[in-house]
Amino acid sequence: MTGRSPRLGRLRRSASDGRVVRPAEARGGKPRRRGTQPKVVALGGGMGLSASLTALRRITGDLTGVVTVADDGGSSGRLREELGVLPPGDLRKALAALCGDDDWGQTWARVIQHRFQSQGEINGHAVGNLLIVALWEQLGDHVMALDLVGKLLGAQGRVLPMSAVPLELQALVKGHDPERPDDVDTVRGQATVALTPGEVQSVHLVPHDPPAVPEAVDAVLDADWVVLGPGSWFSSVMPHLLVPDLLDALMETRARKVLSLNLAPQPGETDGFSPQRHLEVLGRHAPKLALDVVLADVAAVPDRDSLTDAAKRFGAAVELAPVARPDGTPRHDPELLAAAYDRIFRMHGRIGPWR
Repeated sequence: MTGRSPRLGRLRRSASDGRVVRPAEARGGKPRRRGTQPKVVALGGGMGLSASLTALRRITGDLTGVVTVADDGGSSGRLREELGVLPPGDLRKALAALCGDDDWGQTWARVIQHRFQSQGEINGHAVGNLLIVALWEQLGDHVMALDLVGKLLGAQGRVLPMSAVPLELQALVKGHDPERPDDVDTVRGQATVALTPGEVQSVHLVPHDPPAVPEAVDAVLDADWVVLGPGSWFSSVMPHLLVPDLLDALMETRARKVLSLNLAPQPGETDGFSPQRHLEVLGRHAPKLALDVVLADVAAVPDRDSLTDAAKRFGAAVELAPVARPDGTPRHDPELLAAAYDRIFRMHGRIGPWR
């Protein structure tokens, strides 16, 4: 399987003058001709990435989701442990988010999200997880298999794993043991980190220098806009910055970058975090990363000046917009989030003739 192959080589080539060349140029081909809509890459995992993709597919058909592969809980964790595969769950959720609103798309979205309920071994497994893993075993290629699932679903975009190998997320957590509030312990596993008590100081991946999927790097380098977040900050958003080739691509791409903040702190992982605190911890993990826009829900920012100051350290402007569902739950409304992204793409400059 692809997930067990040796580390991929360098994913970019440099021209003689030292500049980074894009994949098409490096192969001696012509640069991609941009179309009439923005080419957007969204990075994340879980429900946060699903929210972004559900919104973004409403404003562009040139869309790629790059998904974290550190999940070790639930059906994904069981398949990962038993078969040694990438965790398929977040990839499945991203594919479901890209399904259209017609009968075909919504039927397949429900099918791949369906979980079996039984007294046996299949209990809790999602249909889409089993389908994705079956195609990985049949084809021996992660990207080809996901593209085939996307074709079956009529997905309005593409889904890629950020790395070709299963990753373990580890966190340094202060006060993880309530009886030792000043001690810092290592907490292992994405599912555990997401709900950990104590204060997460930093996260890292095992292996520490994982390979990026080449197609994911290509997508970032060739994008008009890259969207990072929303999602579980330490377990879904931050891991993308810990894959060296992917971080390099984020720093080298000519794409503009928008960071989409969460609607509320996540219990356990980011308890008590202000919007600006989210930016501060991201800056500690990727101090050289530049951003163009920080998007936040207008009702979730009690101190706009502090958030503006934090965003300036990344070179970013702050955009506040109503993006939450009107029912009061901390979930993004697809139409409102789509409107916010569309406004940002139109107001903050464009780099291709899709204008």
